[in-house]
Amino acid sequence: MAAVTRELAAVLAAVTYADLPAQTLEDAHRCILDWLGSALAGAVETPARLMQRVVARLGASNEATVFAAGRASAAAAAMANGVASHILELDDVHKGSTLHAAAPIIPAALAVAEREHADGRSFVAAIVLGYEAAFRIGEAVNPSHYRFFHPTGTAATFGAAVAAGSLLKLTSEQMLQALGSAGTQAAGLWEFNADGAMSKHLHPGKAAFNGVLSADLARAGFSGATRILEGERGFFRAMSTSHDPTRITDGLGRAWKISENCYKLHSCCGHTHTAIDVAIDLRLKHKWSAEDVMANVAAIHIETYGPGYEIVKQVNPCSPFQAKFSIAYCVAVGLLEGCVGLDQFSSERFTSDGVSNGAIPVLLGRTRVTVAEDLTRKYPLAWPVRLTLTLHDGSVLRGSSDYPRGNPENPVSTSELENKFMGLVESRFGRATSDAAIRALQGLHGCDDMAELFRDILPA
Repeated sequence: MAAVTRELAAVLAAVTYADLPAQTLEDAHRCILDWLGSALAGAVETPARLMQRVVARLGASNEATVFAAGRASAAAAAMANGVASHILELDDVHKGSTLHAAAPIIPAALAVAEREHADGRSFVAAIVLGYEAAFRIGEAVNPSHYRFFHPTGTAATFGAAVAAGSLLKLTSEQMLQALGSAGTQAAGLWEFNADGAMSKHLHPGKAAFNGVLSADLARAGFSGATRILEGERGFFRAMSTSHDPTRITDGLGRAWKISENCYKLHSCCGHTHTAIDVAIDLRLKHKWSAEDVMANVAAIHIETYGPGYEIVKQVNPCSPFQAKFSIAYCVAVGLLEGCVGLDQFSSERFTSDGVSNGAIPVLLGRTRVTVAEDLTRKYPLAWPVRLTLTLHDGSVLRGSSDYPRGNPENPVSTSELENKFMGLVESRFGRATSDAAIRALQGLHGCDDMAELFRDILPA
């Protein structure tokens, strides 16, 4: 097999900000904007607070910002901010690799950029390169990898290492060693979903930490496996039943995959989003209120793709976390309330016996979710759904889509992302904080020292 690990390292180690097209840089800026809202808002949630306490016990350091919790070493700050970034389920996602890139990669890049006093342009370029590595490696092992592994914890570890390595100006040989150390640490099992455990938030945090560690080790001369992807006991063979190494090299250095990134408009698992959009569109088309939905809809049939179904098949969730991974719940809420935001996952809606809120459990009793093989064949390039509503009068309403809003095929504007950001940050911390964050982002490309850019946006 071709030495794809070495080729990936050589190409990405050579790229600078000046090499990147204007559209790629604009797309990176959108990714950073979208990430920062989730990271700031997530920093005061319980899993983030727990990680912040653990990070504080790792030792005092002033290297990098921990949002809402002071300062820490670069690796520790990357881990804490990585956890915070993934809690609200509003961080970005990529279809082909099925991973969330921002949560592990941008915290790693920010922490190293602050410690090294890098400029804003180097920070932006590092993010582009980190996304490139993560998406390409994720695509190479998808979809079989996804059966057991959460790619945000696995493939994105490589992306975090590349982003950190770019900021450290690693040579191609050093970047190769960093990839080797990253790959041997890449982990993240889906079993957390059975318990609704906080491990899902840990995955991007640990990926960010391991990425920083891998780059630092490489700079220090620590060696890693040089064929960590394609080797006989490497990532491809160990963590997938089928893999395509050409996904690593096709268009490498020419077509930048950050432009394929997708943005989430609903606060739940991305595998529910296409169905939510279809449900909300049907509600709007027929000008239904919640009362109209209950009076008219006798049965709901959701058809989705197999790998997504395995993650979101819970029909009667018992907690906010389970509800975020229930396509049935998300469609019911979309039909009844017209939105699926943070309020739709408040804890008072759930008991140990399932959903307790008003009409939702009644509608769930009318809902059936199945896998359609034709939709599965479209995945992961599309995340398709068909929704069939059978009404009490016997008539049938249908809706379908291959892509949720926020995908490149169904895009949202930068102004919509700014509104999303403001809604997350202003509601928690006030207008002054949200305005300060926006100003910081506006000055990002001209920033001379990343250690100063976000330092005081969200103090402890």
